[in-house]
Amino acid sequence: MATAVLFTCAGQRVDIVSAFGRAGATTVAADLDPLAPALVLAPPPAVCRTMGDKYLAHEFFVEHGIPSPRTWLPGEVPADARYPLLVKVREGFGSRHIYRADDEAQLRFHLDSTPVDSMVQECCLGEEFSIDVFCDVDGRCLNAIPRSMIQSKGGESIKGRSLQDPELIEHGARVAETIGIVGPANVQCFREPDGSLPVTDVNPRFGGAFPLPLAAGSRYPELALELARGEQPEPRLGEFRDGVVMTRFFSDLCLVENGDGLLVPFAEELPEPLAAEPGQT
Repeated sequence: MATAVLFTCAGQRVDIVSAFGRAGATTVAADLDPLAPALVLAPPPAVCRTMGDKYLAHEFFVEHGIPSPRTWLPGEVPADARYPLLVKVREGFGSRHIYRADDEAQLRFHLDSTPVDSMVQECCLGEEFSIDVFCDVDGRCLNAIPRSMIQSKGGESIKGRSLQDPELIEHGARVAETIGIVGPANVQCFREPDGSLPVTDVNPRFGGAFPLPLAAGSRYPELALELARGEQPEPRLGEFRDGVVMTRFFSDLCLVENGDGLLVPFAEELPEPLAAEPGQT
């Protein structure tokens, strides 16, 4: 009997729902938006609330020995703050409401004009990485797959490469276990010139670049189903393929009403070509 998996906010993530289907699950997707095209496993609400507020997340990181860029609330920025600084929304996604300030005047302007509750953070100087992790119901990290950020758009990875980097693998696993992640999460960090790995965000969900760790052999859908069946899979840190490159693109799905008020996929027969193909008569 197949395990049923409920996706409570499927949104656009057809890739994730499809991956669970290929892994043998009966997938049930829900969303407030009836046109969400993607029509489970989660950490405790307190973890989600803390990670959802970037300032509270920063305080958590500092308290638990996880490196994090220097960060302040508006009005608390010290004189020795290193510019450029970022004015960042405390609760947001997709790189919305993030502004760069190269000096104090720009900082005051952005803090005065931003329409959302914000914080101020020093810019990291090194290379950015994302680490896709997956933990069991006890918060034990089963795998951590780092990837490069070759190109991003709107805060979401468009191109990237899986990396067999032992330091990043260990770092991602330690961060996930310290936070208490259950199921999937995405750890975003930088490798600074001094060798530190400050964490800027932890999103307790499958990352936007989910197809990359999946193609690299993460087996995250299968691991989720094993946990749902009460099994206890062993950690497999570092067990994935290095050098898998992802490049993403947009697709679409056209729908029509079927006469019963339901929307169904629309497929139209292609017309006969108006001209012969090259080389044909």
